[in-house]
Amino acid sequence: MLLCCRPDIEMAWAMRAMQHAEIYYKLISSVDPQFLKLTKVDDQIYSEFRENFKNLRIDILDPEELKSESAKEKWRPFCLKFDGIVEDFNYGTLLRLNCSQGYTEENTIFAPRIQFFAIEIARNREGYNKAVYTGIKEKEEKEASNGGDKGANSRGEEEKGANREGEKEKTNEREEKEKEACKEISKSSETTM
Repeated sequence: MLLCCRPDIEMAWAMRAMQHAEIYYKLISSVDPQFLKLTKVDDQIYSEFRENFKNLRIDILDPEELKSESAKEKWRPFCLKFDGIVEDFNYGTLLRLNCSQGYTEENTIFAPRIQFFAIEIARNREGYNKAVYTGIKEKEEKEASNGGDKGANSRGEEEKGANREGEKEKTNEREEKEKEACKEISKSSETTM
């Protein structure tokens, strides 16, 4: 009887992992990742991570440095340090290989939650995830400027005032997005992280 339920459990786990990934990506897309706090013990995770993995390249991860037998030997003691400190420290999570890209099949691997936290906290603090945030911001600004140019010649000064109003609305909209994303990641942290 347990065997028939296993696919349902795996599907539920996969859905939660994907939901977590989507929320996290939305968060780093709408808030400057440098200022994010993912756990209550980010400082401890980061210092332990960099102490143990000084030379690990985190912008583009090599799966061998995470999953090979020799890598597992090094990661295991690191992960176990957070048993009882980080809830569900060994819960399966999706991790992006190239931090400048999103969650795609080719760019995603499974990793324990603490490994995800260690790498993503380091990416945020060391500025690697900023590429996602600035890329989305630039895309939004480009779309706004393409849409805001219509009729500019015929309205003159009035158009400039309208643009300023549009910029204010866009800033307020971005602030609302940031607040909403923070609420979602907090909610997700309580249930899935």
